[in-house]
Amino acid sequence: MVQNEKTLGGVLEIFRHEPQKQFRIDQIEKRARRERLGNFTELIKALSFLEHEKKIITDGKGRYQLAQANTIVEGEFRANERGFGFIRLDDEEADDVFVDADYTKFAVNGDRVKVKIIADGNPWNGKGPEGHIEEILERGTTTLVGEYHPLTDEEVKSSHFIGYVLSNDKKLHKYRVYVSENGIVPQMGDMVKVSIKDYPNEANPESMTGAVIEVIGNKNDPGVDIMSIVASHDVRTEWPEEAMKQANSIPDHVTDEDRKGRVDITDQPAVTIDGDDSKDFDDAVVVWKLPNGNYHLGVHIADVSHYVKENTPLNAEAFARGNSTYLVDRVIPMLPFRLSNGICSLNEGVDRLVLSCDMEITPEGKRVNYKIYPSVMRSHGRMTYNKVNKVLAGDMDGLEDKYVKLRSMLEDMSDLHNVLYKQRHKRGAIDFEEPEAKIIVDDKGKPVDIVLHERGTAEKMIESFMLMANETVAEDYYKKHVPFLYRVHETPDGERIKNFFEFCSAFGLNVKADPNNVKPIDLQKVVTKTEGTPEEAVVQMMMLRSLKQAHYSEDALGHFGLAAEFYTHFTSPIRRYSDLMVHRMIHQYADKGMGEDTQKHFASYLPEVAEQTSTQERRSIDTEREVNDLKMTEFMADRVGEHFDAVVSSVTSFGMFIQLPNTVEGLIHISNLDDDFYSFDEKTLTLTGRGTHKKFKIGMPIKVTLINANVEQHQLDFEIYDPNAPKRKHNDRGMNNRRRGNRGFKNNQGRRGEKQHNFRGRKNNKNHNSRNFKH
Repeated sequence: MVQNEKTLGGVLEIFRHEPQKQFRIDQIEKRARRERLGNFTELIKALSFLEHEKKIITDGKGRYQLAQANTIVEGEFRANERGFGFIRLDDEEADDVFVDADYTKFAVNGDRVKVKIIADGNPWNGKGPEGHIEEILERGTTTLVGEYHPLTDEEVKSSHFIGYVLSNDKKLHKYRVYVSENGIVPQMGDMVKVSIKDYPNEANPESMTGAVIEVIGNKNDPGVDIMSIVASHDVRTEWPEEAMKQANSIPDHVTDEDRKGRVDITDQPAVTIDGDDSKDFDDAVVVWKLPNGNYHLGVHIADVSHYVKENTPLNAEAFARGNSTYLVDRVIPMLPFRLSNGICSLNEGVDRLVLSCDMEITPEGKRVNYKIYPSVMRSHGRMTYNKVNKVLAGDMDGLEDKYVKLRSMLEDMSDLHNVLYKQRHKRGAIDFEEPEAKIIVDDKGKPVDIVLHERGTAEKMIESFMLMANETVAEDYYKKHVPFLYRVHETPDGERIKNFFEFCSAFGLNVKADPNNVKPIDLQKVVTKTEGTPEEAVVQMMMLRSLKQAHYSEDALGHFGLAAEFYTHFTSPIRRYSDLMVHRMIHQYADKGMGEDTQKHFASYLPEVAEQTSTQERRSIDTEREVNDLKMTEFMADRVGEHFDAVVSSVTSFGMFIQLPNTVEGLIHISNLDDDFYSFDEKTLTLTGRGTHKKFKIGMPIKVTLINANVEQHQLDFEIYDPNAPKRKHNDRGMNNRRRGNRGFKNNQGRRGEKQHNFRGRKNNKNHNSRNFKH
């Protein structure tokens, strides 16, 4: 029996809104008529079908009720500023569970909870299941960063609290955290970190208690805004005394003892090619043509593992940090600067210890030989992307002598990159460009510009060489059958790919592929078809939302985005612990052999390393993104009332997110679409006016006006720009709408808006002002 999906979805939603209620036919018909779900005959057919599918039950006397799920599951509570929330289940492919504000058990954002499913998802309109929290299993928020507000003397005397702290985090902002005299006593306006003692309960639903454990600084002091975000994400900034003592004891030059057992390649014209403002250089490259017509590609990586040994204070701190965190005005390094910018950095003209990966590559891009070994190198040039791109464009005007001398090698590098790219493309690697923005700040941390950066051949060239080295190392140690650390990107979920294919069909893209057996080349073909079209950006964005997140694993699960069977991270040990670990294993397998003891040693803790490095990577990305959101909002704050070109980047039931050409994003709340009543279609991700039939969809270009910029909450509100509309004040209107809306979920596919898919990436994209889709 063919059913109308709109009718089915709408009728089931009536029951899901009141899962305990028994409905008579006339009650259902009244609500269905109000929602325009079809005539009486279609309604009866829908009820019969839903009963057959065991979605509803009947008492046989004309009353219907939702079939109770009563399943108990566990997951992480993601709070919304309006009181309700979602449970992200342990099963990553499962839809998030909606929890109404009345049934949260006063859970706080990040808490691990046990939830009872009271209504399954609605397959006909895409809405997920609903549940009630039964128990809070573990607290996710143990510390909180916010502004300190002192109490009056009288209030202190009666309450025994000295003041309260309010977080800028919209998911925690409603809670006052009352602090006792036991901790540090801050000043009014200080940004502080609080350790939570008592959590919300029935008697105090919007308050907690705790003690101040750190004063970050006054909220008006330069840099305190950024360091408050750093503290809220628990990014480590202080160095333990023993770690610094160890770092300072390391010589600042390569010693004769260091050179033992290493190949001397100081005569090779290896160079570093990085951004203009880079300070730590962990990779150098060299290329020359071989007599047989093949290319010699040498990728030489700083041998950090020579200095950072197992079971040392430096190693413990590097492991805890996991990676460096790159912010708009500073870097929080994984290693002390004495190492990261000094003895480990491949600075021009000085000898440095490296792990080398030499590869022989045919003119068709096939690797036919390779060797991985420890060596000593000397950088013959600290080069920049911008200047190398000038060389490759034939513009030598004003360039230093080193660019002139090595011009031929740089041109060979460009040729090699082209054949490597073609080879990756041939096997199906998904490759596309996205705008990268760099936020420029002054010496007080105030944003003065947002500059878009387009990658040139130099950037892509270095990326190609790093990819080839990473694949070579991964394949070598996989085939040695020893424990190893891999960078993996698993095959996406079939249901998500099916939804993406359906989305593509709305643009006339007929994808001939099985969603349950999708191959990288299937998605690459979609990218190719949309290149240069108005749909390019939106299709690529929706594709990325359909993919899984790359992470680290002790299992070689392959890399879907790169269409690579083997992949690891070998090329950035100054800033990633994963790469440092890979170097350490390479050394120990070479020095101690691949016997059972060495293998057992690494196998015993590789899962912990994989988990820690993956977790810390996400922590850094979240910190970098929040700092960028803050500075972008601050940059736009002086432009309230101005008009901009924009594109719709996401459509939700509460409005639509838009993106400006400079990558700044904001919300047009549905209440600001006041020319009609708009309905949201979750399948097509569109908002359609009931009277005007005006439709808003992802990728649609529009003109907008900025009506509110809330710097503390990192939120921007826009409205559609209509030059003929009467002028009105743009002040608190956006914030009032925010309180009626939901900003926390940008992605409508399974409500996983906070999930980073994180499979694209580039070597030395250290400002991370883009979306950080890393390899």
